[in-house]
Amino acid sequence: QVQLMESGGGLVQAGGSLRLSCVASGRYFRFLAMGWYRQAPGKQRESVAMITSDGVRNYADSVEGRFTISRDNAENTVYLQMNNLKPEDTAVYYCNAVLKITTATITNSWGQGTQVTVSS
Repeated sequence: QVQLMESGGGLVQAGGSLRLSCVASGRYFRFLAMGWYRQAPGKQRESVAMITSDGVRNYADSVEGRFTISRDNAENTVYLQMNNLKPEDTAVYYCNAVLKITTATITNSWGQGTQVTVSS
């Protein structure tokens, strides 16, 4: 089984920065894609950023230019650097991973979430 563990959330003032981390544990053969989603109270979960195995990155319009997604050399950890945070960024942030765990099996896994709160 593959498990994802997010960390790095917290309380910051508007304009501040946080870096979220997502570590994938367990055995898998191939990294396909990982991304960050967020869900604010009363709102639908939305995609924030994603990175594919070939390094292609996508960002939501609301975070473009402020957030950066990256992956470490071991390809088991993905980061989300969040700069110039705004109160509307307040949400629970979830890590998502699409991994090939066997030659015939692909899994879509979610982390437990980490709270990001931005005060004004």
